[in-house]
Amino acid sequence: MQRRILSSSIAGTAVVAALAAGSLYYRHAQAAPSQVAPPQAVPTAPATAALPDFSGIVQRYGPAVVNVSVTGTTKTAGQESPFGQLDPDDPFYPFFKHFQGPRQQGRVLRGLGSGFIVKSDGVILTNAHVVDGASEVKVKLTDRRELTAKVIGKDKATDVAVLKIDAKDLPTVTIGDPSSTRVGEWVLAIGQPFGLENTATAGIVSARSRSLPNEGYVPFIQTDVAVNPGNSGGPLFNTKGEVIGINSQIYSQSGGYMGLSFAIPIDVAMKVEQQLVAHGKVVRGQFGVTVQDVNQSLAQSFGLPKPEGALVSSVEKDSPAERAGIQPGDVILGLDGREIAASSDLPPQVADLRPGATAKVEVWRDHKRREIDVRVGEKKDAAVASMQKDGDHQGRLGLTLRPLTPDERRQAGVKSGMVVQDARGPAAEAGIQPGDVLIAVNGTQITDAQQLRRLVESSGKHVALLVERGDARLFVPVDLG
Repeated sequence: MQRRILSSSIAGTAVVAALAAGSLYYRHAQAAPSQVAPPQAVPTAPATAALPDFSGIVQRYGPAVVNVSVTGTTKTAGQESPFGQLDPDDPFYPFFKHFQGPRQQGRVLRGLGSGFIVKSDGVILTNAHVVDGASEVKVKLTDRRELTAKVIGKDKATDVAVLKIDAKDLPTVTIGDPSSTRVGEWVLAIGQPFGLENTATAGIVSARSRSLPNEGYVPFIQTDVAVNPGNSGGPLFNTKGEVIGINSQIYSQSGGYMGLSFAIPIDVAMKVEQQLVAHGKVVRGQFGVTVQDVNQSLAQSFGLPKPEGALVSSVEKDSPAERAGIQPGDVILGLDGREIAASSDLPPQVADLRPGATAKVEVWRDHKRREIDVRVGEKKDAAVASMQKDGDHQGRLGLTLRPLTPDERRQAGVKSGMVVQDARGPAAEAGIQPGDVLIAVNGTQITDAQQLRRLVESSGKHVALLVERGDARLFVPVDLG
């Protein structure tokens, strides 16, 4: 059965499951008479924290949580994914989201979701996927009023949308600070799972700053709160009654709750809300780099004291990063004084930068730290030698290589490099495949086989190979033994 990350809104008619209660009985064990043992002191159990009572939060802030229903028309037949047709062998195949069920040509599409009022004049936050493709959006308040909502704007990159209804003096939520949230804290969700209005469910924070596939701008809050289809867009409260997140996705094998749910931090959502209300769009900073995590082998290859930072695997041509001098093989350790512990830390921090501003980037290059000033660009809404008869076999790596032809160099956008004809030994074990283009070793570009051999021989037990495979570039750590 496929595992999926799903959004928690679903199109179609709500289904209410009837639960049949079974009888439960106990049988007491009886023993034969025996000598009466002398009474013993019963140890005192250690004091434990009382379970939280969320009734006050539900009573006070529940009226600020709304039900969102959308109506639209379908355009295509069959079941769709926003990622298009995916290969079942793709490693990210299980991570579907925004599941909306079967679609049929010309049929009316109805969807359910949740939202919450952040301003008393009718400004509401919800998920972008809840209202995506909707021709009409209705908001139902707890006092049973139903109002037509206008979509002020939506940002698919963060899955945040802003709605506006024509009303005044509405109850609002209190916005909290997700950065002070600790793993293990109790949290509360309010929404309409399966169309069951104003349902409250509780749990704990399971993890913070969780990175999900294709979600580079959102450091999700992971919880074990029961979130189901229809909860999308609803608030996640802490025990103070403050909203710290927007319930957005679940990890599931069946489409229903299985103990893993994810919320967008409210500070991320409020930044989006401010830009959508003020400008109708979201402006983000951009460097123009592709990064990957640094594991232990890569850290040793680059001489880092420990695995940390974001390893630059490629730099876009004529990008802010290229103009500033950032190179593939640099490890970004800090941005404007803030630590970059992992590659997932970098995209949201860069996105928050103002285009045109100058950012101070701390990088690790040639076994030492250095600081580079980068003038921030603006993220656009776009989808972002002669042949040798016998290959040159590299003993320690286990690779058979040939130089790139001029056409291959143009296609790859590199001045030099070598094509892998055969992979064995350490390189094959690390995942290097025939057809890969070897571009650099430990950050040094490869020009010929002799240079490659010298670099490998002087690399000790580990070496980091920069390879191009298809349209992607990545560093592959190789253990040379």
